[in-house]
Parts: sequence; C-alpha cells; structure tokens
Amino acid sequence: MAVNKDSNGYTFLFAITLVVIVGAGLAAVSMGLKPMQEKNVEIKKKMDILGALQVETSRTDATEQYDKYIKSDECVVINSNGDVKEGLVAFDIDIKKQYRDKTLKPSDRDFPLYVAEVDGSVKYIIPVVGSGLWGPIWGYLSINEDKETVFGATFDHKGETPGLGAEIKQAFYYEQYMGEKISSGGDFSMIKSVKDGSGKDLGKVDGITGGTITSKGVEEMVNRTIEVYVKYFNKI
Repeated sequence: MAVNKDSNGYTFLFAITLVVIVGAGLAAVSMGLKPMQEKNVEIKKKMDILGALQVETSRTDATEQYDKYIKSDECVVINSNGDVKEGLVAFDIDIKKQYRDKTLKPSDRDFPLYVAEVDGSVKYIIPVVGSGLWGPIWGYLSINEDKETVFGATFDHKGETPGLGAEIKQAFYYEQYMGEKISSGGDFSMIKSVKDGSGKDLGKVDGITGGTITSKGVEEMVNRTIEVYVKYFNKI
C-alpha cells in the first residue's frame, strides 16, 4: 500500500519522528559534553579562588596552582552560627545553587571556607553570592592571617550592564576591598558602598557610577556573608 505523503497524517508522523530523532541526538550530545562542562566549571572556580589570593593563573595551570596554594585538608564548611559542619567538602558546596533555592532558609545554607598559604602566610578565602540589577553576582574575598583584614577580592556577574554594573569584575573596583576590615576586636565591621567620593575611608568603597543597584548588591552579599565567617573566626 502506497503511502500518501500529501496527507496530514504523514506530515504529523514525519514531524514527530524528526523531533524524536533530533531530541535524542541533542540529549546524547549534551550527556557527552557534560563531563567537559563540569570540568570547565571546576577550573573557573579554582581560577576565581586564586584570583582572590592575587595569584595569576590560566586555565591550563589552574589546578596545579590551586593544589600549590590551597590547603585542602584544612578547608572547612560552617553553618550560619559559625560552627564547623563535619563530613562536608568545601569545594563541593554550590553556594549559587543554595542561594537560588527559595525552599532553603538562609540559616540552613552551607558556608565553605578555603585555607591557603601564600609566601608563608595563611589566608582564608570566603565565597560570596548575591543579586545584582539583572541577575546573580558572586565573588571571593581572601582574609589575612589576622582574620580581620581583606587581602584580596574578585567579583563576577551573569548579566549586569556593560560599562555600568558589569564593572564590578574590573580591578579598579574590587581592589578597593584590599586592606578593608571585616572585624575589629572580634566585632563585625561592615564595608559600605558609597557614592559621595569617600570610598578611600576605611569601611567604605566607591560604588560604580550608574551601577548603584549592582554596587549595593555587592555590599549586601559581602556583609551578609562576612558576618557569618566572623562568628567562626571568633571561635578559633
């Protein structure tokens, strides 16, 4: 029996078959690329952590550099009260995913802390995540051995406006955090984003011109997160 290729039934069957074949092909490609994608995410994360330590690296040597500076056996995960949570690996914690999870109370989030040694001095790296004007923002701050002073910082974003909020990833912005205090005598100290030109004062950084909402987003995520780690530092 000849198939009527001009019939609606044939057209629908052909379309369905094509969708199934293409869908299966795309799924197979996606699964095949997943290990590579996960590896790229891992390398980018290591590069960002090293960036907060002011260690320049590339994708090819990021893992080697990470293993050189990060003391993985001393890294910990803490809770919102600053207590260590046993059995968790700092690098495995996805703070972005936890931040997006609206069913997870802020008090139930995990807070990874990385420990490094740079030129014989211990550094503590704190990951931060928050919201900008158009989407998520995140970054890392490294703290000196005194557990009070910022050694370095790096920030990034997903969709902030080029030339405005997107400037948080530029050195002229994140370098303002170097030397800032996260605590004094054990008391948490805020780092405020200002637009009156007083950013050179201790406890203040100049916000991005035209990117006030993003700048305030950085302020919120940094202070909200640092306050938790100050609790931990006070306990050790």
